[in-house]
Amino acid sequence: MIAALYVQTGGCYFGIPDIDPWDEGRDARMYGGPDVVIAHPPCQRWGRMWKGQPGNIKAGKSERKGDDGGCFKSALFDVRRWGGVLEHPEGSHAWAHFGLNKPPREGGWVRAGGDGGWCCRVEQGQYGHYCPKPTWLLVYGVAPEDLPELRWGVNPVRDEDFPPDVVARHGIEYCRKAGLMAFKGGGKDSNPRIATPPEFRDLLISMAKMAGSPMTHPQQIPQLIGTAILEGGQ
Repeated sequence: MIAALYVQTGGCYFGIPDIDPWDEGRDARMYGGPDVVIAHPPCQRWGRMWKGQPGNIKAGKSERKGDDGGCFKSALFDVRRWGGVLEHPEGSHAWAHFGLNKPPREGGWVRAGGDGGWCCRVEQGQYGHYCPKPTWLLVYGVAPEDLPELRWGVNPVRDEDFPPDVVARHGIEYCRKAGLMAFKGGGKDSNPRIATPPEFRDLLISMAKMAGSPMTHPQQIPQLIGTAILEGGQ
């Protein structure tokens, strides 16, 4: 059995044999094992736009960096304790905050730190997403020789990838500035952007199936994660 943590209700992890999905209603911070995990902790407060929407910032309603209710910290505990894989966007501030090494853009596995974990950068666009969507993966409990070769590399967005009607209406410079991610979903419908493609989900499942429990002494984990205070207003 694999516990899929912080996933969308009714999303791609539901209805799959041997997958136990934990959506918002179950509160994955309460997960206590013993199965290996696939963790998708929320990224809004760790990404490039952690301060929030520009309109809210102008109105003096800026968010606090890393203020995710402890979700990433809990997910990091779980993947270190039970084994498995954690996924977050490229450039996530959580990596530096929790002392993880940043993986190279060109791809390949590198040590996440001194605790036996491995991390890499891969693009979900190579596995079915409509835009590149560069992603960092963090894996525990998988032997180095068993880490899979992924579809590495940086794949720039081409002009022909943008919707022709939007290019005709606004021009290619507008499209380049907005980025390909902006042209599906929007408003209350963020599913096209945040959804995990089935092929990428299957890749994460295959890695989790290889994982064993990397920590035999769970009392060590709080020391590894640390108790750093969240950075506000930075």
